[in-house]
Amino acid sequence: MELPQMPELMGLSLLLGLLALMATAAVARGWLRAEEETGRPVGQKANGLPPDKSLKSKKQKQRIRKEKPQQHNFTHRLLAAALKSHNGNISCMDFSSNGKYLATCADDRTIRIWSTKDFLQREHRSMRANVELDHAILVRFSPDCRAFIVWLANGDTLRVFKMTKREDGGYTFTATPEDFPKKHKASIVNIGIADTGKFIMTASSDTTILIWNLKGQVLSTINTNQMNNTYAAISPCSRFVASCGFTPDVKVWEVCFGKKGDFQEVVRAFELKGHSAAVHFFAFSNDSRRMASVSKDGTWKLWDTDVEYKKQQDPYLLRTGRFQEASTMPCRLALSPDSQVLALACGTSIRLYSTRRGEEEERFEQVHGECITDLSFDITGRFLASCGDRAVRLFHNAPGHRAVVEEMQGLLKRASNESTRQRLQQQLTQAQEALKSLGALKK
Repeated sequence: MELPQMPELMGLSLLLGLLALMATAAVARGWLRAEEETGRPVGQKANGLPPDKSLKSKKQKQRIRKEKPQQHNFTHRLLAAALKSHNGNISCMDFSSNGKYLATCADDRTIRIWSTKDFLQREHRSMRANVELDHAILVRFSPDCRAFIVWLANGDTLRVFKMTKREDGGYTFTATPEDFPKKHKASIVNIGIADTGKFIMTASSDTTILIWNLKGQVLSTINTNQMNNTYAAISPCSRFVASCGFTPDVKVWEVCFGKKGDFQEVVRAFELKGHSAAVHFFAFSNDSRRMASVSKDGTWKLWDTDVEYKKQQDPYLLRTGRFQEASTMPCRLALSPDSQVLALACGTSIRLYSTRRGEEEERFEQVHGECITDLSFDITGRFLASCGDRAVRLFHNAPGHRAVVEEMQGLLKRASNESTRQRLQQQLTQAQEALKSLGALKK
């Protein structure tokens, strides 16, 4: 085989070198053009990071999203539903007076309005109201269910939202132009609207309770003289405002209005005396004729408040029960509308008691992933609702059905009229069937 001559090899090498130089120059011109158009070096992404570092950052963000806290799981035979649309922890809830809605507020800057008729359905629909530049820690429906008020966490004041019904059946939520003026100097413990619509109450953790009209004007200031307030509320009958705190009693005032609806004064009505330590919480029955309280002394008490307090008559103590958890940490209380069942929440657990016998009937452990922040029966008494993490949990009120069975059986023995017996028997049968369907006929 004949080898190429030296001049030919040199010519070939020069040709290849020239082609490589031209290719390099072309690539360089392309890079320069790209840098002029984008304003950044070639190989660097818009975020200023080289490709490999940008990819690493993206993977880290994906990992952070995946590590988002999971929803707390809880199961129980009496669990009716779990409402889970909030993205933040729920601090408060309120049932509307017409029984159609449940309002919840959370630190995700939203208020959710749930339809109670969906509680036993597979899907739980809710309507959302946004809280601009803040979030609500307390929420309460107006008596006509056409508005609700919230307490703003950062604004430290009340904001009113009006609910306007749309043609599709949903609602539009509009905040009023101005919030209430700032008056409290300490953190808020509760707010409320009288069912008569005549006044609003706000209470702070010092010793102050303010009575407002609906226009945001303060009608009266109450000094509770209890060292500090742990809770305050308006009675369902709208006549009273009550508070509890460091002292071992619950103080109750009457908010008086004239015949023409004009505000007159706030006067002391009566007190619940009997605890030996600070009172954590209290609640009214639906007719305001009963009250319940729970204290640091480890007891809960049921009271008959249907008294002639203007004649200096004191409430009657009807029942005392033990609740040891109350002596170690603050707890919350809810009383069923008919006052037959008392619910106590401490930490993440709930206990249900019969107020007839003072005995514990149901126990729910680790209901929420965080401490329970609110506890309430719906207006029918069928459900007990609790919140504390990102969900509301609804329980069937089995002790309430058992109380109806016990009461109807007692009344049947004394009934002499046949029509009365038939009515009582019908109520008894309904309660027994409800317990049977829940698997709770016998404890």
